[in-house]
Amino acid sequence: MGAKSMIKCNCGQRIIARDVMQTGYYLRLFGPSFVYVKYRCSRCKKLGEQFVKQEDWEDGILQDIPSEVTPEEKQRFEALGAIDIHEVIEAHKMIERCSIADLLRDFEPKV
Repeated sequence: MGAKSMIKCNCGQRIIARDVMQTGYYLRLFGPSFVYVKYRCSRCKKLGEQFVKQEDWEDGILQDIPSEVTPEEKQRFEALGAIDIHEVIEAHKMIERCSIADLLRDFEPKV
């Protein structure tokens, strides 16, 4: 595991502390020792287990990453509902009508 260690289920969902059912240590005399994590995925509800090298284990490995969306923004997005196919088509048509200069105008570097 790299600098940002995390445990993921086979379905791709990140495993956090509330999903963990059991942890333990698998100590070995030779070679690396491991931390054992048994979990139930919050997305697919399947049981899983993973061994993480003890040197890769971090205190925050099972902590959820805080969202950058404020509660007010989240509520506003939920009120908008799902994007339907008609909105996608309209957005596509709007992009086709724009020139490249129009699209890049907002991305000019500020000096």
